[in-house]
Amino acid sequence: MTDTKRIAFLTAAEGIEEVELTQPWQAVVDAGHTPELLSLDEGEVQLFQHLDKSSTQKVDRRVQDVAVADYDALVLPGGVANPDALRMDEGAVSFVRDFIDSGKPVAAICHAPWTLVEADRVRGKRLASWPSLQTDIRNGGGEWVDEEVVVDGNLVTSRNPDDIPAFNKALLDALS
Repeated sequence: MTDTKRIAFLTAAEGIEEVELTQPWQAVVDAGHTPELLSLDEGEVQLFQHLDKSSTQKVDRRVQDVAVADYDALVLPGGVANPDALRMDEGAVSFVRDFIDSGKPVAAICHAPWTLVEADRVRGKRLASWPSLQTDIRNGGGEWVDEEVVVDGNLVTSRNPDDIPAFNKALLDALS
């Protein structure tokens, strides 16, 4: 096995699609790496199954208290409200921008590429996302594609929860 890596998962306080956090998280753990949940505030985040509240998860650290250098990769789970809130927080957007610029892997699924658009880091990139984001991605200078998983440089993107197995594989490949 390779060295243990620290993987940041960044979410807002609520509106996180549960399986888009928990399944990549488990894949990271199963591969022998250490995930940490970053959020805008301390406490817990509210996960959802589509539009229904489900479980909660404890926040490990606030995004404003960490540095890109602390982590080997970044995962951005989807859900509609989650990335919408993240893209309104300059500290979170700056962290995402700096992470992309570092060249380290950044994996975003479903609605999460909204934060990549807000960070102005989709220009010239191919990305997959939930279909409703295609205009935003194109307006940001990216190429939206309807594919299970897309790897372009250090960006890994997928469309929806059905793509999680391919998303997890691409994330783990990017870590090795």
